[in-house]
Amino acid sequence: MDNEQTYNLKQVAKHVPFTVYSTLKSKAARQPENHLPEVLFITSYPPRECGIATYSQDLLNAMNNKFNDSFALKVCALEPGKTKYLYPKEVKFTLDTNKPSAYLELSQTINQDHNIQLVVLQHEFGFFKQAGDDALLQLLYGLVKPVVIVFHTVLPHPDDHLLSHVRRIVAVCDSIIVMTKNAAHILSKDYNISLDKIEVIAHGTHLVPHINKPLLKAKYGLTGRKVLSTFGLLGAGKSIETTLDALPDIIKENPDVMFLAIGKTHPGVVASEGEQYRETLEAKVKDLSLQNHVIFINRYLPLHDLLEYLQLTDIYLFTSKDPNQAVSGTFSYAMSCGCPIISTPIPQAKELLSPSTGIIIDFQSAQQLAEGVNRLLNDDVLCTTFSQNTLQTIVPTAWENSAIAHAQLLQKITNKVLASTAQQPVMYDNVPKMYDNTPKMYDIAPKNDSIQLKYQLPDINLVHLKKMTTPFACLQFSIFNQPDNASGYTLDDNARALVAFCMHYQISGDNTDLDYIRLYLNFIKFCQLPSGNFNNYVDFEQNFTEQNNETNLSDSNGRAIWALGFLISKKVILPADVIQLAESVLENALLHVESMHSTRAMAFSIKGLYYFNLKKKSLKISLLIEILANRLVQMYRHESESKWQWFESYMTYGNSILPEALLLAYIETGNKVYKEIAKNSFDFLLSLTLNGDKIKVISNKGWLHKGHQPVPIVVGGEQPIDVAYTILAMNLFYKTFQDTSYFEKMTIAFNWFLGNNHLNQIIYNPCTGGCYDGLEEDFVNLNQGAESTVSYLMARLIMEKSV
Repeated sequence: MDNEQTYNLKQVAKHVPFTVYSTLKSKAARQPENHLPEVLFITSYPPRECGIATYSQDLLNAMNNKFNDSFALKVCALEPGKTKYLYPKEVKFTLDTNKPSAYLELSQTINQDHNIQLVVLQHEFGFFKQAGDDALLQLLYGLVKPVVIVFHTVLPHPDDHLLSHVRRIVAVCDSIIVMTKNAAHILSKDYNISLDKIEVIAHGTHLVPHINKPLLKAKYGLTGRKVLSTFGLLGAGKSIETTLDALPDIIKENPDVMFLAIGKTHPGVVASEGEQYRETLEAKVKDLSLQNHVIFINRYLPLHDLLEYLQLTDIYLFTSKDPNQAVSGTFSYAMSCGCPIISTPIPQAKELLSPSTGIIIDFQSAQQLAEGVNRLLNDDVLCTTFSQNTLQTIVPTAWENSAIAHAQLLQKITNKVLASTAQQPVMYDNVPKMYDNTPKMYDIAPKNDSIQLKYQLPDINLVHLKKMTTPFACLQFSIFNQPDNASGYTLDDNARALVAFCMHYQISGDNTDLDYIRLYLNFIKFCQLPSGNFNNYVDFEQNFTEQNNETNLSDSNGRAIWALGFLISKKVILPADVIQLAESVLENALLHVESMHSTRAMAFSIKGLYYFNLKKKSLKISLLIEILANRLVQMYRHESESKWQWFESYMTYGNSILPEALLLAYIETGNKVYKEIAKNSFDFLLSLTLNGDKIKVISNKGWLHKGHQPVPIVVGGEQPIDVAYTILAMNLFYKTFQDTSYFEKMTIAFNWFLGNNHLNQIIYNPCTGGCYDGLEEDFVNLNQGAESTVSYLMARLIMEKSV
């Protein structure tokens, strides 16, 4: 067979069945190797300078960071003609997209590689234009692996040729990914493609730390300037001239404006017309006397620099004049940096921007652009509102969430293929008639080689918690990841932070932890009253607030005892002065323990007393634990029945600490009643909150009451603190009963933070080290307060010690 021969469609139909069957026959006796299943991405790839190349690398990085032990991601890099690049190690093959015969050769190479389980093709019409439509079909119809295609462009109102070509592509694919709902609608309406086959996964975006804007402006010599920016590979489609034409009217009202046009000219444009477009823009700048208001940054910026430029931007301008540009990575990245955006009405902008997030203008309307810029620059409140709403809108598209969506789709496809009859022909739906006799036989490894998603543990990161901590104590709330001084301080948060830093110090031995341990301990002492009890609420000026007189503080007092006892249990590794102070504060607090009757206050106190007594071995402390544990037993016996094995007639927050406290009481006293009730109640709780491979803790939007079983479906209102307390309890039950099911459930629970929840979105932000404040029905609360961040950290440290 001549490798240089170009096959037309009829020849594809003739040769593909032979390729399929002969390839499978030659491999029939081959045994699967011990390896991770490979997913091959056919795409442009860096160092090629191309938006899809950057997109693909970002996606692969995110998927590797989230699921490194689940699959091996490889690349077949698309190269136009004889252009050659020095690629990173993940690039396994290359494809000369200008050479028609190379496509069928690639399909045969992939078929013969038993490691590859699935193929993902990043599709852009321009990639394959030179070789002709037939060449891409040769590749797709020649493959015996499941195929996913990602359409980066979906053109509406196709002519007969485009309609036929796209439908032939779709027919051979197992799933289609598009990045907007509009693109999915076009495929369904204009191409008659079933929505069941289409997945909408938005263009990924980078999580950013949201660095102080004045500091960034100073770094780049833009202090005192109101910065407008746009970025991306330059070409006439960007319509930068629209902004230049608008600038004179903008400058009249805002003479301190600076416009940054970030990005080098697109290599394809340079090849066809050189720098003609950029030179035209530079001439216009001179004609309009804008030299002091425009900077062309004519280079391909590293990601770090690009994100800093976007974070210092006051308004991002997206002026594309292509109405069919479904999605833009530049647009997405600007939103991820919290930029207020003014955009032309591309489909992505119409989906993501609203009157509360941005301004949409007509194509090439310099007047509307000028009016929009001046409106925003003259209204700081509106700009701030746009920025905050933009972040809330775009964060679900973070690369971490995109990785989850892609991984789940790949898992679903491989499992679906494995569930079908092994090595049997599969006829495609809606295949053009000339392909009716072209069967596809999947070539996939046995079921134990399928994609099994295993979430990677993120690195332990204390940055955000330290950022939340002033020289006095840990602040209560943050606005996104910026500490909110107005929220003041609480005993609750600082007690939990003390526990977390003691855990971290035990694992790391990092002496800087001791400064924070002392600080949080001193705050607990500050909150202690002469009577031995504790106040909970302190304002930023270090004054107790009226809220201490309006709120029941029993649980806060219990948490303080837990933290103090836990610290004292680390006596061997902590400085003597720290232990001495903690013991002094705890001894004063013990005066009131016996009078506690609040369920959770008693449970927290039992935990603290247990840890306190690990070294002390005091009969008095054991008796206090017994008194409190007996009260929990009495409550359990009063409320429990065959279908409600619990201590109260309802379940609210922090439920796991009750059985955990009773189990600690058993370990302390040997009373088997405590052990039995602890296990029964905890298993009952888990039966309500664990369902298969997901956890859903009791919602704070609707507590669970006895007699309301099965559990009422209340979606949202899930708090990180409840998941963390569940993990702490699971760890104790696992160690006590040596039952591996508790460890397996602990992993499931921790994965809730990493995206294994009903929204399939991350709750922990690996960029900041903070944890989002809650999981709601259709969004994640993006504020990263102390409670959620410390809760995550405690859970993460438990996982570190357990794996």
